[in-house]
Amino acid sequence: MKNLKKRLKQGETLNGCWLNLGSSLTAEIVGQSGFDWVLIDLEHGAGSEKDALYQLQALEHTSAGVIVRVESAESQRIHRVLDMGAEGIMCPKITSPDDARKVVSGLHYPPHGSRGVAKMVRASGFAQHFNQYYEESRETILGVVQIETVGVLNHLDEVANIEGVDVLFIGPADLSMELGIFGQFDHPRFKEALRETVNAAQKAGKATGILFFNPDDYQTYHELGIQLIACGADATFVADGARSMARKLDAFRSIYK
Repeated sequence: MKNLKKRLKQGETLNGCWLNLGSSLTAEIVGQSGFDWVLIDLEHGAGSEKDALYQLQALEHTSAGVIVRVESAESQRIHRVLDMGAEGIMCPKITSPDDARKVVSGLHYPPHGSRGVAKMVRASGFAQHFNQYYEESRETILGVVQIETVGVLNHLDEVANIEGVDVLFIGPADLSMELGIFGQFDHPRFKEALRETVNAAQKAGKATGILFFNPDDYQTYHELGIQLIACGADATFVADGARSMARKLDAFRSIYK
């Protein structure tokens, strides 16, 4: 474990990005580049749970902590990636406190949750240190719920106060879409939702997170008090690099034709 939960509780700002190609190679490259954390995306990414396992193995020797975004709060989706060794779980489309409680239940073993017990898994060193993993898991597994529906905005305080919800993570694209202002991140209604989320998290002693698309926006979100910051993805890094090189070669071709 890379102590993401502990570092957030200590007030650190952690920089990360998305992994959506399903590739263990790009995961390893990104993990070695200096990010505090990365997110393996099983909701929209190209990879499967099997690919997530290979990515977790590739990231093991890097400094990046690993959060996995599952497709839903169904316990089986959460259990499987935790058993593989994920340090945190992000769940999308939370609409109510009950949704958030379902996520938290899947994160932890009884009596604190409903996570199934399996010792012969990667997370516990294939049974070598299960007891230690069990005892420490409540303090090390990061629970992240996404604030990206209109419904959840009416329950921010209650969601933030649920034990086991560690981060309220704003999903700008989906939230702005639901608010009817898609992509308008300077719109007063989006900014209001942002402030309400941060305020609810801070009152409960929890962290807030966000994915944004322009690194120049870093100061804006940092000054709001957002700690879990993500910008970019392995797919974007590859696409931007490829397009940049193609443009440069085209420019040279036009000069030397």
